[in-house]
Amino acid sequence: MTANVAGYLLQLLAGRWLGVTGYSEFASLLAVQLLCAVPALALQNVVARELVRGAGAAALRGLQWRCALIVAVVAAVLVPLVSLTLNVGVAATAAALGAAPALVLLSGEQGVLQGTKRFRALGVVLGAAGIARVAPALVVLALSGGAALALWAAAGGIAAAALLARMVAGSPSKRIRAGIEAGADAAATGVLPVLLAAQVQAALMALQSADLIVVRIVLDDVDASRYALGTIATKIAFWLPQAVGVVLYPRMAQPTQSAGAIRAALAVLSGIGLVAVLGAALAAPLAPLLAGEDYAPIQGLLWLFALHGALLAVLQGAVLSAIAVDRTSLALVTWLGLAVEVTLMLSLARSVPALITTAVSVAAATTLLVAVIVLRAADSTTRPEPLRPVG
Repeated sequence: MTANVAGYLLQLLAGRWLGVTGYSEFASLLAVQLLCAVPALALQNVVARELVRGAGAAALRGLQWRCALIVAVVAAVLVPLVSLTLNVGVAATAAALGAAPALVLLSGEQGVLQGTKRFRALGVVLGAAGIARVAPALVVLALSGGAALALWAAAGGIAAAALLARMVAGSPSKRIRAGIEAGADAAATGVLPVLLAAQVQAALMALQSADLIVVRIVLDDVDASRYALGTIATKIAFWLPQAVGVVLYPRMAQPTQSAGAIRAALAVLSGIGLVAVLGAALAAPLAPLLAGEDYAPIQGLLWLFALHGALLAVLQGAVLSAIAVDRTSLALVTWLGLAVEVTLMLSLARSVPALITTAVSVAAATTLLVAVIVLRAADSTTRPEPLRPVG
């Protein structure tokens, strides 16, 4: 909650201080940064899963550094391409992408804490990381430093948070360090499991962020900034129930408990999403007061932005179960949803209402299909074998 509130505060104040002509660049680069954080999220899930299975923490930390190096190389290659595609500054783009390796190291340590079920320490790291990322950026923006300097300040805060996480995680207990077999370390230290989990996370995060990138192409700066501010409601509804997945993830990884854990997760996520949508509808009149009158035209659409985030939160709960049981081919459905969304937006949508309606429609269809697939798969996994006659 602390990290989420800090993130929302950054977006809200950036929208006011940068104005409707400058905020879309900042928001679009934050969306790109989120996409680059996909390997970090995948690494956290893999580290937590493999620690539960008995892998050694030292080997998994070696995996962290290999993944961070790969991400750094890819980010460097992407800087000019992203800058040209989004028509944003090279310095700002480098700052947004430059944070990706630090995010990988931070998430790796969070995976150590999650896998060893040290949830109190994990909470401390999550909250501290949110503050460390946001506070320097807010100071720069308050001093009129601009989007590029703010993004560099945020990157520095993430690096400091990664160092703090390593100190908090320390060395796990002797039982965890030892592992169950030498073979467990070998299986855990490969990059392939992270890549398989990353493509699942990438599909979800791309579906969440694609609209922010497309609006830079199809809308003018003013409407793009208004849309970007509306996505704060999307982010609130999406990130609010993250603890649900953290708590239920170990149960999802156990075949005998997977179906029940998935149903519980989807039910809780749906309930929280409904509350978020109602809250957005009731709080809509406050949007112009908080962000400025320039954003008044979108206040009636905030409930739709929140619905988008709520649907994606349910989708995340479903795809998280796929990572827990190594059923990563399920991401193909989400990739298909992403392709449909981008195609419809680029070809048909030319206004804020049309764009958010398209995003909500595609998210609803994708979430329903994925949820049905994972529930049926979980039921087939937990169904007992039929009795066979002894002959």
